[in-house]
Amino acid sequence: MKILILGGTRFLGYHLVMSAVRAGHEVTIFSRGQTDTAELPECVERLVGDRDGRLSALQGRQWDAVIDTSGYVPRIVRQSAELLAGNAGHYTFVSSISAYAGLDRSGVNEESPLLELTEPGSEEVAKHYGALKALSEKEILTAFPDRALIVRPGLIVGPRDTTDRFTYWPSRIKRGGQVLAPGPRDARIQILDVRDLADWIVRLAEARQAGIYNAAGPEGILSMEELLEACRTALNPQAGLVWADTPFLLERGVGPWIEMPLWLPGVGDTAEVAGLMAADNRKAIGDGLTFRPLEETIRDTAAWDESRPDTAERKAGMSPEREASLLAEWLE
Repeated sequence: MKILILGGTRFLGYHLVMSAVRAGHEVTIFSRGQTDTAELPECVERLVGDRDGRLSALQGRQWDAVIDTSGYVPRIVRQSAELLAGNAGHYTFVSSISAYAGLDRSGVNEESPLLELTEPGSEEVAKHYGALKALSEKEILTAFPDRALIVRPGLIVGPRDTTDRFTYWPSRIKRGGQVLAPGPRDARIQILDVRDLADWIVRLAEARQAGIYNAAGPEGILSMEELLEACRTALNPQAGLVWADTPFLLERGVGPWIEMPLWLPGVGDTAEVAGLMAADNRKAIGDGLTFRPLEETIRDTAAWDESRPDTAERKAGMSPEREASLLAEWLE
């Protein structure tokens, strides 16, 4: 197959390229040319442009399938979708679990209501990420009726994930010592290895599968304690987990999700997204989404993070000084 990937230079895009190449497909990427592509195989064709009005590199070309990893604004998504509607047989759009309106509870499925844009016409992605993704989905379904696959991933993790929302935990536990862990221990966690997601998307594109899917893992229930204990087992059994309760952390201003990765205490602002890591993934599993061992994801993520320069910015996680101070206070 000839596959066009809109993006293809960073996290999920990179792994989609690698998966498609391994499967024997002819791959083209379209990007702004601002990210080094030297790590991609030489066989990958590089097209340079901009989704917002600079699409000439895509004109007059034919592809069997398009995989869109970089669509965030409906107006911009519409431009490429309309241009490619007559030149591509199938379109996969990577949306997000955040497109749902009901994330204050667990179990959202593919039929659950989506967010509506409260400020019509706004293109502020940081403010309206989920609603803009939902509107972008509509643009794809309009341009590719019966030929569109909408994938709504939850938290994607693994090598090359520079958000550090998951990466923090393997690396922190590998470092050892006493590790501050957020209660409750049984809080549900959903994570999906980027390589499992990429391989599954490529398989669905090969089959020209249409429809909407939540993409989240694992298959069963995973708790915060199980995740962190798996990190200990895989990387450093001598590390010690010190579990602090939610009131203690909140009273001291610990920031959910970013400062304390994967922690959603379900109060305050996080009450609106308490179900972010409890989506219904049965449809995707039924259509072939599989999951590698958690320990493999943990080890590979830690190894990749260790390969990064010390000067590389870490976008999530608690500083050693802040953690030490909180541990001392909790244990006194």
